[in-house]
Amino acid sequence: MNTRISRTRRIAATVAAAAVLPLALSACSDDSGSDSAKSDSSTKASASAATSDDGMTGSGSATTADQPFGSACSAVPASGAGSFDGMAQDPVATAASNNPALSTLVAAVKKAGLVDTLNNAQNITVFAPTNDAFAKIPKATLDKVLNDKAQLTKILTYHVVGQKLTPKDLEKGSFDTLETSKVTTSGSGESYTVNDSAKVVCGNVKTANANVYIIDTVLMPTS
Repeated sequence: MNTRISRTRRIAATVAAAAVLPLALSACSDDSGSDSAKSDSSTKASASAATSDDGMTGSGSATTADQPFGSACSAVPASGAGSFDGMAQDPVATAASNNPALSTLVAAVKKAGLVDTLNNAQNITVFAPTNDAFAKIPKATLDKVLNDKAQLTKILTYHVVGQKLTPKDLEKGSFDTLETSKVTTSGSGESYTVNDSAKVVCGNVKTANANVYIIDTVLMPTS
């Protein structure tokens, strides 16, 4: 009798264990799936973050080859019409008028009646002398030139080349000016000279119709 009861209890225990086992396996499977899902989600989030970071780094590491360069560029306003972004919206004579360092040049351009000529020209390069560049010329000489429209026009058009020049073009070049004689350029990196005398102090400045290289010396045509 006792043997029969014992056997019955063992069978019942086995049946109970058999019933519980699938539930336990199911629970383990659910936990594993959850952990796996969390792991996948975490991996995807990390990948997404990495992609986002890479994208930001990529956009932040845009080439500086087309950016203005030179010691005098720091004096250009950070915003407004006289900033690099502002000047890029205006034709060259108008853009120059918004840069206080070019006020003497702008006055000379107005005296020579060249504002419309420069603003309406397409794809030109202007070597723009600073106020300090004009100040190197003895005042009596400068006043005489400013009051001689033909001579003033000759000098100013000698600063204009009929094509857009990149810094690469300036490394070793010779270019026809609107005055008809040539200017020569040389240099590399962020250091360039024009006619072996004028240094580019802020180069590759973009306006709506011109590339501008601000220089520290007024260029004089040879004839």
